Formats: sequence, C-alpha cells, structure tokens
Amino acid sequence: MARHWAINGRFLAQPLTGVQRYAREIVGAIDRLLVSHPAVADHLDIELLVPPDAIVDIELAAMRARVVGYLRGHAWEQLMLPMHVKGGLLSLCNTGPVVAAQHIVCIHDTNTRNFPQSYAPSFRALYRVLLPVLGRKAECVSTVSHHSARELVRHGICAPGKIFVAPNGHEHAAGWRARHSLKTQMAAGEGTIVLVGSSAPHKNAGLIVGMADRLHTVGLRVAIAGMSDARVFNLPDAEQAPNLSWLGRLTDAELAALLRDSMCLAFPSFAEGFGLPPLEAMALGCPVIVSDRASLPEICGDAALYASPDDADAWFDRFMELYRSSERRRDMIARGRQRTSLFRWDTSAELYLLAMLEAGGLQQEAAMDVIMQ
Repeated sequence: MARHWAINGRFLAQPLTGVQRYAREIVGAIDRLLVSHPAVADHLDIELLVPPDAIVDIELAAMRARVVGYLRGHAWEQLMLPMHVKGGLLSLCNTGPVVAAQHIVCIHDTNTRNFPQSYAPSFRALYRVLLPVLGRKAECVSTVSHHSARELVRHGICAPGKIFVAPNGHEHAAGWRARHSLKTQMAAGEGTIVLVGSSAPHKNAGLIVGMADRLHTVGLRVAIAGMSDARVFNLPDAEQAPNLSWLGRLTDAELAALLRDSMCLAFPSFAEGFGLPPLEAMALGCPVIVSDRASLPEICGDAALYASPDDADAWFDRFMELYRSSERRRDMIARGRQRTSLFRWDTSAELYLLAMLEAGGLQQEAAMDVIMQ
C-alpha cells in the first residue's frame, strides 16, 4: 500500500526568488519521476497542499494539488497545513510546521546568522528560533551544498547524521528561450558585465556598482538586473554614471538574452547557500566571475574566475582578463557548460524520493531498488 506524503506548497503564494525556484523545480521533477517510475508511485502517494492565496501554475501529471485551510503565511503553515497531512511532509523553503510528525525539511543556508545585517530583526528572530526546532524534530534535513551542511552543523541547527545534500539544477535555465526587449538589447554587448542586483549587504552588489567610473575608462558597462534605483547603494554618483544600465526586474527570456550576449556575470557575494545565478549563466553560455567565498567554489569549480569580495582591484583584473581575450572567454563558456551537467533537478528529486521511501520503512538498498526500476 502506498504511503501518503504531502508537499508544503506555501512557496506558490510567495514571490519568486531562488528558494521558491528550487521548490518549483523539485516538485516538477518529482512529478516527472512518478510518471516515469511506476514502482515509486506504487510506494508513494504524493499530493501538493497549498494555501488559499497560492497560484498553482505548475503542470502536474502524477501529483494532485489541493487547497487547504483558510489562513495565510506562517499561520497557514503552522496551524492549517498540519491538520491536512495524512502521513509524511516535505517542506522545501526553509520553514515548515514544527508539529509535523514525519518531516523532511530543506534549510538552504544560515545567512541570517552569518550576515544578519541583510535581514530585518523580526525575520532574524523567527529563523533563530524556528530553524533549530525544525532541525531537531525533522526526520531528516536537506540542504543545497556541502558548505551549507557544514554551516548548519556549526550553528547547532542540525546534527550531521540527519543531513543530505540535494543541490539546485540547471535545466530550467537551459530551457529559457532568449528574447531581447529594447532595454536588454541596448544594455548587452561584448563589454557588458551583468549584475543580478540586490541591496542585501551579503550580495555585495555595491562593490561592482561602485567601480563604475573605473570600468568606464576602459570601455566596460554594467547592466544591473533586478533593480532600477541606484540610491539603494548610497552611491549618489552611480545614478548618473553613463555606463550603468538599471534594468529592473527581467523576464526569464530577457535575462537569458542579456546573459547570452554579454561579457560575463559578476557575482560578488559574501554568503551563499548555493548561488543559482552563476549556474544559470553557465547553462546559457555566459562566463562567470564569482566571489571566492562560501559555497561558490564548490558549485563553480574550475568553470569560474574568482576574486575576493573585499578586493575591487581583483575584480577589475578578472574583468580585464575576459575583456582582452576572446579565447579565454570561449574556454570559460566551454568549462561552464560542462560544469552545469553535474547539477540536475531530476538527480536531486531522486534524493527526496529516496528519503521518503526510507522514512516509510524501506532499507536504503531496497529504496534504491525502487528508484532504479
């Protein structure tokens, strides 16, 4: 008899960031695997439970989506969701109900502890209390990189024996159909550095924005995707810099076209649980220059150029290295495409199915046999 599992669908009522992207892609991959692996479906009956304000726009063939409860946000997750869970529960976006009896929860990072200045005090306080409780009570905890796994242990959120790593994948970006808008077409070019903008201090975007004058002297431009206002960086001159393009939020098609037709992506973060934008850029054939901190060396390997997030001179040197050598750029593109093949959504989805099967009582070898059928 198939064991019932529910997936926490609160992410479908949240703005799309990397965490919600992860949940969407994992759910889609699990659904595909249930279709292609009937033996798994014989053991697992999985449904997606969502709050009333969710937008259910994921195409599902094997799973069903069901609206439950009447509250929203954390109240729905803590009070409504557990009432409708018949067996196990999978939560993919850092939080979940603390009363869930059989719970697999994905905690993506420990950024609220490693870089607290990036988050509101109330948000930090919630995560400081909630994450250790989830880490202690959950059947097992997943995370997106070995770096994040080490940090979860270091901060006492979870015991090492309960953690498995299920990384992000690249296939969604490889499937984007690049299409320029007028603003991305004007911003792209062989001397354009793409910056996925965020004012959060740990993203460190101000380092690159603050280099605008120096970059302008050698003919380099910066296209900032995701933000449209220089004032968030408290750099008054940046608003008028002629080589900065503030593009605001882009569609996937626009971002794909911008990355495809630009020199590189710059990703100068101090702290990342995974770092999805560099993987997306590599999948699209765009070289990446990333910080040498946190999870980024683990994810990018030899497919990226590295610089310290504290060293503007090092970033300038890496930019010039790519700008001056088309051969170097071609090499980085080839390395990037090869690197992305290591990160697949279906592979991570299999790890979740394996964890569900084991939580349901199957030994690891028997669970693997079910997955492989």
